Amino acid sequence: MRLPLLFLLFLIVLPARCPAQALPDLGDASQAVFTPTAERRMGESIMERVRMDRAYRDDPVVTDYLNELGNRLVAASPDSRQSFEFFLLDDLTVNAFALPGGFIGVHAGLILTAQTESELAGVLAHEVAHVTQRHIARMIAGQERNQLVALAALAVGMLAARSNSQIGEAVIAGTQAAAIQNELNFSRDNEREADRVGVQILQQAGFDVSAMPLFMERLQRANRVYEFNAAPAYLRTHPVTTERIADLENRIASIGYKQVPDNVDFQIVRARVRANTTDPHQAVIFFTQALKDRRFINEAATRYGLALALLRAKDYDGAKRELAELEALLPRQPAVAALRGQLLVASGDYDAAVRFYAKAVQAHPNYRALVYDRADALILSGDADAALRAVEERLRSYPDDTRLYILQSRAYAAQGKRLLQHKAQAEAYARQGMIGAAVEQLQIASRSGDGDFYQLSTVEARLRELRTQLKAREKERRQEK
Repeated sequence: MRLPLLFLLFLIVLPARCPAQALPDLGDASQAVFTPTAERRMGESIMERVRMDRAYRDDPVVTDYLNELGNRLVAASPDSRQSFEFFLLDDLTVNAFALPGGFIGVHAGLILTAQTESELAGVLAHEVAHVTQRHIARMIAGQERNQLVALAALAVGMLAARSNSQIGEAVIAGTQAAAIQNELNFSRDNEREADRVGVQILQQAGFDVSAMPLFMERLQRANRVYEFNAAPAYLRTHPVTTERIADLENRIASIGYKQVPDNVDFQIVRARVRANTTDPHQAVIFFTQALKDRRFINEAATRYGLALALLRAKDYDGAKRELAELEALLPRQPAVAALRGQLLVASGDYDAAVRFYAKAVQAHPNYRALVYDRADALILSGDADAALRAVEERLRSYPDDTRLYILQSRAYAAQGKRLLQHKAQAEAYARQGMIGAAVEQLQIASRSGDGDFYQLSTVEARLRELRTQLKAREKERRQEK
């Protein structure tokens, strides 16, 4: 049993006693009852669990692209007054979803199914509209706290279903999730409003608005060959009807067709997702055949996919040949540079990798994949001091970046500094919402015996702070029972 993440997350915000189609028009009342600040806090709480789920994937190349695309759409929205975060789930179902507070999840399957960047942007614009029009807040507003707690508990259990289907089934049975499932869909009014606002966002952001109904039509055609439970997840939570498609087509008729060429980053991300979610040898066959038959939209992106697949298959000579072809086509593309560095590291040429990354990071200082991989290469080359300097410089600007703390912990481990190693690992866990694990790491750090007075004092102070947080959480759980 493998349940779509969208299903379980909307259980948190949809009341069991009020069908979605019968939701009252709360208007501005949602602002008063469920403020944007409270909505963001709920979203952050849900994200702590999402980040611990095995499907969550912080692939910096894909995630940074999604956020660049998503924030371009947000900037074009006249109603946006909050920050957004777009994230990837390693799930081949066709889906995207909005959480309270501006968190928007994108399934790998959606990226692969979208044939143009405008199609992907259309789905994201629709999800952005659900947030900016406060559809989720309106669902939550007026609900009693104990109902939300019960639904949140169900969501946690369903997250467990990914790794243990028996646990998931027990939780679902215990909370009568089958009865709630019928109420998961957004209301028709919500969907129409999200379509209307989504078209406006898409047009203002410079994309082809005709991509929205085209993508829906393709999903609708695909749906005809599926049973309901096997249909694309997006259709089960955002019902696509002929009427809805017709409404969209009528709305965009006055706008007209606009040919918008795809950003090469979109095609590279699609190739990357395919290469990373397919058996590497099968991916090599796929991309090799596509190049042989000239069956591709973008040659450079197809060669990128082949080079990555060869790297994953440990055919380093083949990957090197493909990279040479790719670099001639895209000489200044940071994703290509990151792939070159990864090939040098995988080949064991750490010194060459360090030299390469120094130049690449200088050329693309804010490209996370290069920043992370450079620190990793420095650690592998034996220069933990330089890795720490690079990580700490980045942490000054991004103090909540979990990956940086993990790299910092590895660098301290390479130096044999156990206290600092476990302290850094604790900070990584804390930022993932794993407070108990963070406390355990700090306890190990305090007993390491290799820190000075100042370092021990900071560990003890942080330990007291996290223990207080842990007790508060435990108290809340007891009150909820």
